[in-house]
Amino acid sequence: MLHVKIGQLKNGLSAFLRKVRAGESVVIYDRDTPIARIEPMPTGPQKFKNEDERLASLYARGVLRPPKNPNADLSFLLEPPPKADASVLEALLEERREDWR
Repeated sequence: MLHVKIGQLKNGLSAFLRKVRAGESVVIYDRDTPIARIEPMPTGPQKFKNEDERLASLYARGVLRPPKNPNADLSFLLEPPPKADASVLEALLEERREDWR
């Protein structure tokens, strides 16, 4: 893993990008504080053994954050969206009526 300051990166960006293409990671520092990392993009579609492995990869890359409450009921995400011709107000009222039942 390469460590580079902002000025060095600006002056030699093409050279650092060639190293990233070759598989190296570059950590960028502002004075003595690391502020960013440039990493090579994965090539081709990634194969995961299961959904947990795919989520772990997304968490590690910072694409997703783990839920604050992992036991929360997220079944509402699996419900079909409201009818296309229904207005937003009608959908909201219907949802509230269902909650009262």
